[in-house]
Amino acid sequence: MTAAQRINPHSDSSKNIHQALIGMTVDELLESAENDTHPPDGLTSEQLALWHTKADNWETAHNIAQEIHNTNGSWIHALLHLIEGDVGNAGYWFRQARKPVRSTSEIDSLWREIAEEILD
Repeated sequence: MTAAQRINPHSDSSKNIHQALIGMTVDELLESAENDTHPPDGLTSEQLALWHTKADNWETAHNIAQEIHNTNGSWIHALLHLIEGDVGNAGYWFRQARKPVRSTSEIDSLWREIAEEILD
């Protein structure tokens, strides 16, 4: 069962699924990324980039993040370059996002922190 189905298992319309996903939790997004083959419908670009990040679709996540022109997009971009091991580039994106630079040992907690911010 997908996270979208657990949120509203009787919903057949995309409108209802989209409305249900507005209240998606960090754990539901994480579980979906780890277990589902496709992201749930109705995710924002930020949520979609994080979903693909956790689903190990780095290139897809990076392509999405490049098109998010706000501080959250920069923050996600920083996370992706941290995962890639490009700490210098990650530092640039952390500065663009006006966030403290993080280390590679903080990747999982950083993903959760960003997810909490964008799902709030």
